[in-house]
Amino acid sequence: MSLAMSFPIALQLYSVRDELEKDFVGTLRKTKELGYDGVEFAGLYGHKPAEVRDILSQIGLIPISAHVPFLDLVVDPEKVVGEYAEIGCKYIVIPYLLPEYRPGEEKFSEVISGAQAIGEAAKKAGMILLYHNHDFEFKKIGGLFALDVLYNKVPSDLLKTQIDTCWVNVAGVDPSDYIRKYAGRSPVVHLKDFVMQGKKPEKLYELIGIEDEKKDEKTEDSFDYRPMGLGVQNFTEILKACKDAGVLWVVVEQDEPSMGKTSFECAEISIKYLKSL
Repeated sequence: MSLAMSFPIALQLYSVRDELEKDFVGTLRKTKELGYDGVEFAGLYGHKPAEVRDILSQIGLIPISAHVPFLDLVVDPEKVVGEYAEIGCKYIVIPYLLPEYRPGEEKFSEVISGAQAIGEAAKKAGMILLYHNHDFEFKKIGGLFALDVLYNKVPSDLLKTQIDTCWVNVAGVDPSDYIRKYAGRSPVVHLKDFVMQGKKPEKLYELIGIEDEKKDEKTEDSFDYRPMGLGVQNFTEILKACKDAGVLWVVVEQDEPSMGKTSFECAEISIKYLKSL
């Protein structure tokens, strides 16, 4: 059996957002046809939760989780969490922090208190809050990575990890080691491949609703997202770590298509590679 087949595999739908905008139902159907077991949302594209739940049920996809902007969650945790609970998601995820909320900035303390409140709302709804990292959480605070500070401050029954293996690597930390560090607290792991040569670009992120932060122009010798197996990540070791850590789901994510491929071609290359391991 393929090492990857130890886990159900989901697609982070942000990876195919260009297709979702054109044909929401058709994109979900094609995701299932590629062999994905579930999906992680990054917006509902104007569809009501009950409608999305029924569409997924008809197609046979599991709604595993959803990325929701931190500020949207903080304003009304119970309402937002309730919408995704209605769809059937088990996890709700803080996906990204605006610059003023990042480690070392004055509002980082609000992330800690906010995660506690959101985690309590999620627990009440029968869901689990996860935090999805980038590389900026690996700034040190009092000798500890800020990401570890967050997990130390918020109890594990209210906040678990969604380790993004790409950004852990970009930060200079071994993704396999970090997954094992949070064994038992890592139900969902993001699998993402990349290439990076030379100095890291100053602005790498293009996230949901973030229009004021544009990535640098990429060149062949800087940073590029890649379909799995076509970058630098050692996914055999990462999946072994996932197995050791009790991971329940792995999620394929590619923020942007690359190598002249469409977003769906990238998603197909990734799952075929995963299943070949």
